[in-house]
Amino acid sequence: MFKGSIVAIVTPFNNGAVDEQKLRELVDFQIENGTDAIVACGTTGESSTLDNVEHLDVIRIVFEQAKGRVPVIAGTGSNSTAEAIHLTREAKEVGVAGVLLVTPYYNKPTQEGLYRHYTAIADAVEIPQILYNVPGRTGVNLLPETVARLAPHRNIVAIKEATGSLQQASEVIALCGGQIDVFSGDDFITFPMMACGAVGVISVLANIMPKTVGDLTDAFFAGDMAKARQLHLDTLKIGNAMFIESNPIPVKTALGLMGKCSDEVRLPLCEMGAGNKAKLAAILKEYKLI
Repeated sequence: MFKGSIVAIVTPFNNGAVDEQKLRELVDFQIENGTDAIVACGTTGESSTLDNVEHLDVIRIVFEQAKGRVPVIAGTGSNSTAEAIHLTREAKEVGVAGVLLVTPYYNKPTQEGLYRHYTAIADAVEIPQILYNVPGRTGVNLLPETVARLAPHRNIVAIKEATGSLQQASEVIALCGGQIDVFSGDDFITFPMMACGAVGVISVLANIMPKTVGDLTDAFFAGDMAKARQLHLDTLKIGNAMFIESNPIPVKTALGLMGKCSDEVRLPLCEMGAGNKAKLAAILKEYKLI
C-alpha cells in the first residue's frame, strides 16, 4: 500500500506556535524532491507536545498542502487506547491515507496488552494502520510474535520497525509471511533492511535530504544494488548526525541552518548545545547542504 521514502516531517514552530506557512513550505519541498509519502505528527513531529487541537491542525495542514500529490499518514498513537482511537477517527475524517500508531509509552504493557491495544484500534476504525515499534523511546518492545498475531487484521497493513536490530526486523518479516509490509524506522539500516524484505523507510534524514533518501529506495526497487549500497554508505555520517542529541533536535537544527524553518523545539526538549551545533554545521557543509 505504501512504499519507498516516507518522511516523518518535523512540525515547525514560531514563538511557541505551529508555523503553518513553514510547514506548508516543507511539504512542498518534500514533494518536489521525490518523497513518496509524508507522516504528519510522528514522534519527529513532536506529537507528544502538541495539544489535541494542534495535533489535528497539523494533520489538516499537511493533508491540504499535499493536495493529493502523495499519501499523507497521520501519527495517532497514544499511551491511552481510548485517545488513540479518538485521534485515529479524527484523522480519518480529515481524509488521510493511513495512520501510524506508536506503541504505548511509559505504561509498559505486556505483549498481551499490546495485542489488545492494537486490536482495539484496528477494530474501531476502518483505515490502514501502521504499527510503530521504537523501544528506545517508549520503554516497550513489540515482539515479532506479537506482530505476527496482529498481522492478519484487515486494517493493519505495515509496521515501522525502529529497534535498530536487523535480527528483529528479519524475524518480523519471516513470521508475517507477507501479510504486512515492514518499513525501516532507522535511516542507517534502510538498505540492509530492504535487502531482508522491507519496502522502504519512514525517515528522519529525508527532512533535509529528501532526494537522496528517495534515490536510495528507488535504486533498490530498480535493482541497482550498487547505487543503493553507495547511497547507504554515503549517508551514514549525516544520518548518524541526526541523533547526536535527542530527535528531532538535530534535524530541526539542520533545517534552521539550511534556512528551511526555525530550529525551535518545545520543552522539555531544548536547543542543541553549542559544541554539537558546530559539529553538525561542519557535517552539513561537508554534504553541501549549507
